[in-house]
Amino acid sequence: MSNLSETLQGLKASGRKGLIVYLTAGYPDYATTLETVLAMEAEGADVIEIGIPFSDPIADGPVIQHAATLALKAGATTAKSIELVAQIRKNSRIPLVVMTYVNSILGYGKEKFIADFVKAGIDGLIVPDLPLEEAGLLEDICKRQGIPLIGLIAPTSTVDRIKCIAQKAEGFLYCVSNTGVTGGQHNNYDQIGTVIKAARQVSQIPMAIGFGIGNSQGASAAARYADAVIVGSAILEKLTNEGVIGVRSLVRSIREALDEEGK
Repeated sequence: MSNLSETLQGLKASGRKGLIVYLTAGYPDYATTLETVLAMEAEGADVIEIGIPFSDPIADGPVIQHAATLALKAGATTAKSIELVAQIRKNSRIPLVVMTYVNSILGYGKEKFIADFVKAGIDGLIVPDLPLEEAGLLEDICKRQGIPLIGLIAPTSTVDRIKCIAQKAEGFLYCVSNTGVTGGQHNNYDQIGTVIKAARQVSQIPMAIGFGIGNSQGASAAARYADAVIVGSAILEKLTNEGVIGVRSLVRSIREALDEEGK
């Protein structure tokens, strides 16, 4: 069992809600990214999702797009992001999941991209613009390298599609709370809750809700339907406006809310 699967399955078995947090690699610089990862772990994050800066991130809202743009202007590259993962691994065993887009992988070379990130220490891969029908592009490589290729489902997914993705899911199932992009604030998770219910009919893999969770109240609301929550844009907003200390405070408040929800 992978580090990612072991962590999330263990949380699920204990009844504790998981907290997955997102950062853009190299924003505002790589040293700060490393510092923030370790700070979030110290405050109770269970999994770190690291976004590789990309010029056309179709699934990301304005906050993450802005962070990616500034990171690229500051010289962020895939190679530097691989080194970031290696640096994190020198200091932590927290599960690391890379989020990127197909063009970034193909531009670097798909075999080399996955092999280099695995060697550095990642535990999973999310590619939001890789549909189920084209997953074969990376599935076999990920299997050979022993890391999960994380599937995504959304309120617009059909029942058949939900079940097909859930049956193949590894690591965790990323449950997109709405049909828009990341960011914003959402506190009604009934729609994605129905989707998760359908997925649970065919798989007991941990389910994580992402998109629009920006505070402890939103995290608590989402956690009633899922095994874990994913927080991204709100983390980057705190990092921009208040620095690492602001991120610490946000992660701590969400961790406390999730622990209360799990009781």
